[in-house]
Formats: sequence, C-alpha cells, structure tokens
Amino acid sequence: MRHRLLIALAAGALTAAAAAEAQAPRRGAGPAAGPPPGAPAAEAEIWPFPPPDPKSWWEDKWPPAPEAADPLGGRRLGRGERLAAIDNGVDASTYRLWGLMPLQWQVLRGNETVIEVWVRPSGSVRQSVARVTVRRDGDAFVSARAGLACCEAGIARRVGFDRKLPAGSAQSFLALRDHPLWNAPREVRVDEGGGAAEAVCVDGTSYDLTLLVPGRSRSVRRACDSAEIGEAADVLEAVLGAALGHEPRIDVIYGKGASFASQRRMHQDLLQNGGRLKPDPNTRAQPPGFEPAPVAEDAAPGL
Repeated sequence: MRHRLLIALAAGALTAAAAAEAQAPRRGAGPAAGPPPGAPAAEAEIWPFPPPDPKSWWEDKWPPAPEAADPLGGRRLGRGERLAAIDNGVDASTYRLWGLMPLQWQVLRGNETVIEVWVRPSGSVRQSVARVTVRRDGDAFVSARAGLACCEAGIARRVGFDRKLPAGSAQSFLALRDHPLWNAPREVRVDEGGGAAEAVCVDGTSYDLTLLVPGRSRSVRRACDSAEIGEAADVLEAVLGAALGHEPRIDVIYGKGASFASQRRMHQDLLQNGGRLKPDPNTRAQPPGFEPAPVAEDAAPGL
C-alpha cells in the first residue's frame, strides 16, 4: 500500500512539473501565438479574449459619450423650443462620418453658442473642422477633426479630439456672436473699385463658418482671396487657435499657427482704398427666415 502511494505522489509531481515547464517561457522560443488564421478583425483585435456575446452587444448599456464630446447631450426640446435650420452644406450624416454630433440635433438655451469652422484646401483632399461650444454654465469646449475626405468609404486617416477649455474662455467666444461677419453676405467677391477687373481664384482655401445660437443659425463662406478671408479673421483666429495644441497631427496642418493678420490687413487695405466685398451673384439661397442686414442710406440704390 505504501509503495503504491509513493508511486502516485511521484507521478503527480512529474505531471505538475511538466505543466509548469509548458507554461514557462522557453529560452529562444518565438513570440506568443497570435489569433487563428482568418479570424475576423474584431476578434483578432481582442485576442486572446473571447468575443462579446452577440445578444449583449445590442442589449447591454454602453457608457455615454464623454462630456467634452457632447457638451449639450441628453437634452430634449421643451415646449415652444425648436431646432435651428442648419444651412452650411453639411448634413447630419456627414457630421456622424466625422465623429461629430450634428449641429442639426443641438438644443441650445440661454446664451449658449456654437461656432464652427470647416477648412477645405482646393488643392488637397485633407480637410479639417473645429467647433467651439459655450454652455450656459460658463464652460467652453473645443472639438476638432482632420482627415482625407476622398476615395474611401470613410474619412481616411481621421484624427481628432474633444477637450474642455480653460476657465474663463467662454467670454471671448460669446463676444463673437455680434461680429459684423454674421450680417455680411453669405459669399462675396472682391471689388477693388475704379473699374478694376475681378480676380479669378484658381487655388486657395475655403473657410465655411457657422454661428449657432438658440433658435437660429448663420453660415458664411470666405475663400481664396486674402481680403475676403480677412473679413473672417477674428472668428478664424479664435476658433482655430482654440483647436491647436491638443493633437500634433492636427497642429502640423497649420504650420504657421492660427494667425490671419496678413489677411486682416488685406481686408482693411481694400476698404481704405475704396474697394468692397460685394455679394457673389452665384451664391446659394439663404435659409428660410433669414433677415438680411439693413442697407445703409449711402449705399441704397438710386442715391
């Protein structure tokens, strides 16, 4: 009996030693085995963990988006409230493709404000967008995205971030609500006066700017000509400046920073020399309910 017990203990010890040796890394052994050949990308990414239960994928609660990604999230329209009509050429599906909450769904109250800028170079498919949201509690947030908007089903190489801005940032953006840009024509052409021929733009960058406040929005485009872009310099510097310094892959797009001083100077020179920015006759129609700025008496027709 004792002899059989010793044999059993010895066999158990050998089995445990063999198991330990199998689990311990061997000197000179290759890397750990990866996922099985042909494994779906979703399973390969979480290997060696098991894939989620198919039913729980659809039924379990997921964590909400971070506050900075959706500062106005979780709201419902109250009695008498209405969503603003967004007419900046970006539909809700495009916003979702870029990973941004659509402006069409935003419910703003009080003095809340959203200012958004799309940057589109004419000679490149690399686009970027920056958005600043000011909430009624005084907090301000910035979101930005950049990517290649061409030739693939999604936005290629898309990068982005959502951040809360430092305390006290809101006031500078609230002041931009009353900027003259929002009462200017949607699209313009440079008229240098004196019968000079209009410049033809063949290469440059377009900036689509949108102001969203409770119940209404306003969108303008400034493109190509420096004097034209200079009219929007204050807004561009504020929004794009807030978007820099968070993501190096976005910062590198703006090698010269967010300064539009030269464009602002060109716009000022245009006005001082008798020129103006006149409405582009080929611009698309204004959204329903838009009220144009009153015409100054000295600029009224027939005077």
